[in-house]
Amino acid sequence: MSTENSTIRSICVYCGSQPGRDNAYMEAGRALGRSIADHGLRLVYGGGTRGIMGAVASGVLSNGGEVTGIIPEFLMDKEATRHSLGQLNELIVTADMHERKHTMFERADAFVALPGGIGTLEEIVEIMTWAQLGRHRKPMVFGNINNFWRPMLDLLQHMREEGFVHTAHLVQPLVVDDAADIVPAILAAAGGNGREGEAEIISRL
Repeated sequence: MSTENSTIRSICVYCGSQPGRDNAYMEAGRALGRSIADHGLRLVYGGGTRGIMGAVASGVLSNGGEVTGIIPEFLMDKEATRHSLGQLNELIVTADMHERKHTMFERADAFVALPGGIGTLEEIVEIMTWAQLGRHRKPMVFGNINNFWRPMLDLLQHMREEGFVHTAHLVQPLVVDDAADIVPAILAAAGGNGREGEAEIISRL
């Protein structure tokens, strides 16, 4: 286990509290969790222990990594069980969704969106909005498992072409198809080699 880049200590993962219809989504969640642990990083996520959320957390914990779950009180029995929440290294219970999202942002050095529903979409879009407004320059990744995010990526490109993403240079999420390549892509993007390091690893994806 090693921390390859001192600027990346934790990764926030947004994903579905349901497993989805394709087994590849759950497999990707476990693989990403394992990779986060293997690189000596901490998972920051929404605290759910079901669906893809649970798969990511399990992948981290079963490989010796550390997990911070951040969940509003009203979702504790909906997206998780109180017993399973007790197995996380750190549990932060928030008053509402607004506080949850801000706490996740503050605790994370990078953001990944795996397949999920409306909540997952809203979370990663908000992070991109904050990047566009210059609030952060943390790496953002679409985990494009089985091309799940292609319609969203096409929409973003359409927005750019129509002139509605006025600071497009600030909104450049990485698109990574294989869960095992997500953490290396983040480390390359944030590493000492800057965009050159990013280009090198992206060329292999």
